[in-house]
Amino acid sequence: MADLISTPQGQAAARRVSRPFPLGVRNSVPGVDELPGTVNVSIYAPGLSGVEIHFEKAPGQWASVRLGESVAGIHHGRVAGLSYGSRYGFWPADKELPGKPGSFQLLLDPYGRGIDEVQPSDGVPLFFSVHVDPSFDWGSSRPLYTPWRDTVIYEAHVRGQTMLHPDIPEELRGTYAGMAHPVMVNYLRELGITAVELLPVHFHTEEAHLRELNLPNYWGYNTLGFFAPHASYATKAAQAAGPKAVQDEVKTMIKSLHEAGLEVILDVVYNHTAEGTKDQPALSWRGLGDEQYYRHDGEGRYLDTTGCGNTLDFSQPRVIQMALDSLRHWVQDYQVDGFRFDLAPALCRDADGHFDRRHPFLVAVAADPVLHGIKLIAEPWDIGPDGWQTGNFPPGWAEWNDRFRDTARDFWLRGQAALNAGGTGGSVARIAGSLAGSADMFAGSGRTALSSINMVTAHDGFTLADLTAYESKHNEANGEDNRDGSSENRSYNHGVEGPTDDGEIKARRAQSARNIMTTLLMSLGVPMLTAGDEIGRSQQGNNNSYCQDSPLTWLDWDLDDNGRRMLETTRTLLRLRREFLAWQPYRFPADAKEASLLWFDADGQPMALDRWEDPNSRVVQLLVGSRNGMLRGMLVLNGSLQDVEITLPDARALEGSGAVRDENHSYELLLSTADRTTGATVRGGEKDVLPANSVSLYRA
Repeated sequence: MADLISTPQGQAAARRVSRPFPLGVRNSVPGVDELPGTVNVSIYAPGLSGVEIHFEKAPGQWASVRLGESVAGIHHGRVAGLSYGSRYGFWPADKELPGKPGSFQLLLDPYGRGIDEVQPSDGVPLFFSVHVDPSFDWGSSRPLYTPWRDTVIYEAHVRGQTMLHPDIPEELRGTYAGMAHPVMVNYLRELGITAVELLPVHFHTEEAHLRELNLPNYWGYNTLGFFAPHASYATKAAQAAGPKAVQDEVKTMIKSLHEAGLEVILDVVYNHTAEGTKDQPALSWRGLGDEQYYRHDGEGRYLDTTGCGNTLDFSQPRVIQMALDSLRHWVQDYQVDGFRFDLAPALCRDADGHFDRRHPFLVAVAADPVLHGIKLIAEPWDIGPDGWQTGNFPPGWAEWNDRFRDTARDFWLRGQAALNAGGTGGSVARIAGSLAGSADMFAGSGRTALSSINMVTAHDGFTLADLTAYESKHNEANGEDNRDGSSENRSYNHGVEGPTDDGEIKARRAQSARNIMTTLLMSLGVPMLTAGDEIGRSQQGNNNSYCQDSPLTWLDWDLDDNGRRMLETTRTLLRLRREFLAWQPYRFPADAKEASLLWFDADGQPMALDRWEDPNSRVVQLLVGSRNGMLRGMLVLNGSLQDVEITLPDARALEGSGAVRDENHSYELLLSTADRTTGATVRGGEKDVLPANSVSLYRA
């Protein structure tokens, strides 16, 4: 107690000038007089009658202070000697220490801005919160607020993106600084994306079963600190310098991406914590207030809607506050542009466990002035009751669209497999709905297709190349006898499982991948590419690579002919997307002058109802980008096994659409996923031949 203030009178004065809010360790807080050399410490620990903070005043020299004030489960006090860079943690005031501070696991500060990890000889790491100086020179950098209809998302892993890049200095590969290197920034900008969505960069750790298998948690969906960046993604120099240097490296990365016009979206995991099941040691929240932080059933067992051992209880106000404070922290202190919420329904379940689209968390986010205009993306499912909630989030939210994913795979892969087996591949009705951004799914909540995050792949599942090369998952390297990962992938190996030297099969696989990429990038809504799909990356059939930190998951920049063609196709598609889809509707209901969709059959006539549902009719033409009487382009899909002669719509077929004024309009072929020369021109009403299993895009 002597480290608080040297006299009893001074101790009482210090306690009077501490506040319960804001939570965490702060050098100054509003509404109280500052005392030089002291900090305000506040922690929500409703399960403890008293709390001590233990902190390192100098290397190896630990001090402790009991937080003298308590209100509604929040313990707070003024502490002297806890300076920037100091490690600290908490302990129940009425519980004997199991050893010397620094030699055992103290309870982490849920609001800690930095975390230091120590690897002892027994292999079980120790973690300490660190008081970090938040200062940083942002210069003129600001969040970008790119409109949704101009947004193209690129989902990437900080480490995997640059580990193998030959033009990035070796000491920067696999780091925040590597992601910010001009070589990578220029690549992303030239690709044509507008936002980088990073897999979790909150501080995370390995689950116990992975530690036993000597495998890492590569994806990072096991958060130990919602306010602290993951240290091992920083350069060795930054790690050696400490959490402040790690923090600055993250901020420099974001600043560099912003200067290139690229937004930064963080994948965040507020649904559970790294503490796992009840039989594992308490790291933070469990020791501070297990009953309040986590969901339980009537017998005190964890209710698990995440599949990760525990679920944070978002019916508790302080849990909601922790998530909101974390979001604001990353927006204000790190200038983050948006968030993708892992297993988002778990954050929106009421005290009875039911999903509520007016849940207090959703209401609070919508009303928060700091989060206004920040991109919010839900992964709209968890494993709890009624866990599938795609289309049910409120205005202001976008959602990963799993129906888009499944439909694109069904049409271009499973449909092709069925046709080659002598069956039918399904009609064009569902793929047309996907091209329209699944607008029907979001209209019920007053949203347009811009609430649809269109995706065919993500970190979880097959890569795009593997979708065309594997029928079954191959996850043996994960140590679970291939039981993990989804067994329903809607993939098609084109006749051979895995790698092949058969040139015809390789060509058909590559064309199928280009078909899917074209569907993704020319659909209404917001496309999300998975890093490496644009260069044909394979994970050798592993569809659950969460524990593989190796060349299996890193991007290989040594491209073959298929990889180079895929990259060029992706760049071209993103350029054409900007040309044709710049006017897609951004409000509900859509203005008649905004982008409209018109559908035609192979004969160039408006699609009739019977053609939509005919499983033998797998050709559709889509007018894209028309606005204010200007005809812009025509997207034509041929999902059949044969070349098809089509008639491009003439003025009479377009009559009444407001899409064309010139009766002598023509169409220039800009792109084909087949081996077809571009540049040819076809007049409206004339015929063209569309190669089997391909997509063509024309400029009108």
